[in-house]
Order: sequence, then structure tokens, then C-alpha cells
Amino acid sequence: QAQLVESGGGLVQPGGSLRLSCAASGFTLDGSTIGWFRLAPGKEREGVSSISTDGSTYYVDSVKGRFTISRDNAKNTVYLQMNNLKPEDTAVYYCALSGWPIPTEAMDVMSRYESWGQGTQVTVSS
Repeated sequence: QAQLVESGGGLVQPGGSLRLSCAASGFTLDGSTIGWFRLAPGKEREGVSSISTDGSTYYVDSVKGRFTISRDNAKNTVYLQMNNLKPEDTAVYYCALSGWPIPTEAMDVMSRYESWGQGTQVTVSS
């Protein structure tokens, strides 16, 4: 079974940047769809960004132009570069894996993903 480990979270001031990493073991990311989700206090978990097997990507509207998802198959890792962070980006960020391609319009659907990491906290505050 795939194990996913997120890292790179932390405390950053508004306007700052962080790069989250999602490292996989027991499963190759090549051929998988990887999604980033976040859970903020008092809110439901939402899909932030995903990258499919063919490189197609999804971004929720609130992060378009600020976040970039990428994958390094050689390192079996997916990254989420987050720039110009805002207080409303504060959340626990989770990566998730699907062993199947996911249509772009469904990349934010949690039930499409079989394996989840434990999450990493991102706090944006001055």
C-alpha cells in the first residue's frame, strides 16, 4: 500500500512562500494522479491542486496564479509551490494518490483518491 509523507509546512508571513513536498513509498507516482487538499478550521476539506498522469493540472480558483503543482518522478515526489500566501491559505495540507487517471473536472473529488498522507500545517500570519 502506498504511503505518502508531506513536508514543508510552517509559519510564514502574508506574501511569503512555501514549497510543500509529497513523497511516496511503496508505490510509484509515475502513472498516478496526485492531489493536494486542505482543511481549514471550521471549513470542509477542499481540493487545492492536482496533477494527472499526462501532466494535466487542476487548481481551485482561489489559488490560481499563486500555486504551482509539479512532479519529479525520479524522486517519486510531488511538489506544491505556494507563493503570495494569504491568511486564508492557513490549513492542514494533505496529499492524496489515485492509481488511476482522473478527469480534470473530478480532480477535487476526495473519493477519487485511495491513499492519503497525514498532513502538514501551513499557517500564514503576521
